[in-house]
Amino acid sequence: MGGFTLDDILATRKPRDSWWTVFMVDPLACRLALLVANHTSITPNGLTRLSMLIGFASAAAFAEGMLVAGAALFYLSFTVDCMDGKIARLKGTGTPFGLWLDYVGDRVRVVCCAFGWGFGEYTRTGDTDVVLAAVGVVVLDLFRYINGPQLKRVKDATRALLEARLEGQYVLAESVLRSRPRTELGQVAAEFGQVAAEDGAAVVDLQKAFHARFPWYDRFRVFLVRHRVRTHVVSGIEFHAAIFVVGPLFGPKALVPVSVVAGALLLAFEMSLVYRVWLAARQVPRTAAEKQKILV
Repeated sequence: MGGFTLDDILATRKPRDSWWTVFMVDPLACRLALLVANHTSITPNGLTRLSMLIGFASAAAFAEGMLVAGAALFYLSFTVDCMDGKIARLKGTGTPFGLWLDYVGDRVRVVCCAFGWGFGEYTRTGDTDVVLAAVGVVVLDLFRYINGPQLKRVKDATRALLEARLEGQYVLAESVLRSRPRTELGQVAAEFGQVAAEDGAAVVDLQKAFHARFPWYDRFRVFLVRHRVRTHVVSGIEFHAAIFVVGPLFGPKALVPVSVVAGALLLAFEMSLVYRVWLAARQVPRTAAEKQKILV
């Protein structure tokens, strides 16, 4: 039905993704997506619905105490979920409603699987800790999705305030890095600083305070980018993988400890994002005399 190649599929991958997706899922998802693209007419929304059905099966397996089967089904559900976007970008068959379906499908899968193994283990052992762990997983997952949009609002407000204070006479360092993500900040600043100066502008780094506190971070960022990995190394995807794929493989006794460790790491990285945004907001000068404080 199609003459797509693996290179065509690889070209549809996100420029940067979670390390779990890049190394543990995409190698399989891309090859399955190639089969789907060439031999079926299934739509991206159809793949999303299939992913949800497999997710329900995973939750049922967890509830019945079949933890290894539940883990395998959760992995397969996420793999299919990674395929829908590739097919949409490859064939141009994505729909606006698909964005909603994909988002809701992810949340439903997490809630069902969390309560599947939580209440499933409780009915077998009477251990209330697994129920509390399941509730904690759902709460942290929802917090992550609430925190992200709110941080974006703060970033947008910070940029708007910077625009007003500096009257548009600046070039934002992160905007330059977005076009050249594999380049270290110092090199970008040197190359673009002179051009910006000729135009009466300055290269501004809202992350200057963060970089001063963590000078190794930029090299770490470039290393990850070169491997197509984003810097948020414990995102929701790794959180889900630890709890619903890795943890169950070690048996019922591992569910609570793995949930606690994964939850703590997720919360730590979310707080690191809050900390970065807070530092960036403080970088905006109150007066024109303070402009020098945020120059690269």
